[in-house]
Amino acid sequence: MPYSNALRKETLKSIADARHVPFWLDDPARPAPEPELTRDISTDLLVIGAGFTGLWTALLAREENPAREVVILEAGEVATGASGRNGGFMDASITHGLQNGLARWPKEFPTLLALGMKNLDEIEATIQRLGIDCDYLRTGDIAMASERYQVKDLEAEMEISARYNLRSEFYDRERVQEIVKSPFFIAGLNFPDHAALVNPAQLAWGLHKACLEMGVQIYEHSPVTKLEDEDKRVSAHTKYGRARAARVALATNAFPPLIKRLSYYVVPVYDYVLVTEPLTPAQRQSIGWHGREGLSDASRQFHYTRTTADGRILWGGYDAIYYWNNGFGPRFENDEACFARLAEHFFQAFPQLEGTRFTHAWGGAIDTCSRFSPFWGTTHRGKTAYAMGYTGLGVGASRFGARVILDLLDGCQTERTSLEMVRTKPLPFPPEPLRSLGIRLSRWSMAQADANEGHENLWLRAMNWLGLGFDS
Repeated sequence: MPYSNALRKETLKSIADARHVPFWLDDPARPAPEPELTRDISTDLLVIGAGFTGLWTALLAREENPAREVVILEAGEVATGASGRNGGFMDASITHGLQNGLARWPKEFPTLLALGMKNLDEIEATIQRLGIDCDYLRTGDIAMASERYQVKDLEAEMEISARYNLRSEFYDRERVQEIVKSPFFIAGLNFPDHAALVNPAQLAWGLHKACLEMGVQIYEHSPVTKLEDEDKRVSAHTKYGRARAARVALATNAFPPLIKRLSYYVVPVYDYVLVTEPLTPAQRQSIGWHGREGLSDASRQFHYTRTTADGRILWGGYDAIYYWNNGFGPRFENDEACFARLAEHFFQAFPQLEGTRFTHAWGGAIDTCSRFSPFWGTTHRGKTAYAMGYTGLGVGASRFGARVILDLLDGCQTERTSLEMVRTKPLPFPPEPLRSLGIRLSRWSMAQADANEGHENLWLRAMNWLGLGFDS
């Protein structure tokens, strides 16, 4: 989008009182913490991480085999990582979009499409079956063009969708303005069956409740400090206790990996988000948007935005910041410059909302890999399996990731494990300082492409040719 960054006093005032806590987690319905692990235990399956991947892994494992003992160890509390910090966009794609999937796995692309749609359908069915109240809406996600050249990108997506019988709807400027009134949006493309919106924390808390009801033991505030291979078992050490398991599922997302070699494949990239105060009826009328569709713009440095159940607007994206040597932790979750830039862009997109205040501002790490989509593997002679690298589209794909983890741990040969996507890994990122230099150059090149009608420089073309990339 053609945003400017001429920050004004009014813009800074809009974020002055924002709470630096994720909106989704700032909820009185947040469950009480589970106990900490303070003793030694044994189990059939140990899941490390109580985000979406870990919760789905535990729930699916118990549903398939109620006799299997399952324990979850969580460093913080359920959903306090990426699962409670995202925008709540749930996509059917398990390949980070049509064009990325088709470019990387053309032969199995129809299968990947079908598996992704099946996965989203099964998530919806589970939410209904378990009665999880999480503001689930299958509204689609409209990719919005703000420049003429971006319309060609939408048309390319339309061509792919038609080729693979995926329903899509193209919106001209008049139709776009009927959906949402913004001076920036000139065209849009929606896949109405292919994406949903959800309150991610409420979904995670619903899965947490279902896991407990199925007999899963959950320990919070129990970070694992070390994994040890003990012949027929794997031992996970925490500060005050130890869990020994026949099988271990690693679901730690962007957190520093417990398996050191995995740090070469994933970089934590920080994304920042704002949420407004509830809009007045007059403000809501001024923007339309009564269908509550999810929106994202078609720029390389893109924003995503949506409304909430209580009438707020969530606005995030654009900056995707990597900190030196895989920097990770709470000190990176608040960035006043990023928050101010987000606010400035928000009022440029919705000038009729000038004077609106933001109540929440936060950041979170995305587990970014060079192919933009999840990858899997095993260690400890097959006793431990992992999924990571969702690169910002993990809300839906995490369930598929969990399903593959269980296939690998159980030694099952399935349609999923036979996929080239599952059997291969992304190219690793180089060590520092080349890692930081390469990512910084990629971000600069993406900004240049947005400023030059999408034309990629030599660096981006070379990265594409090598199958490398940087995204959030």
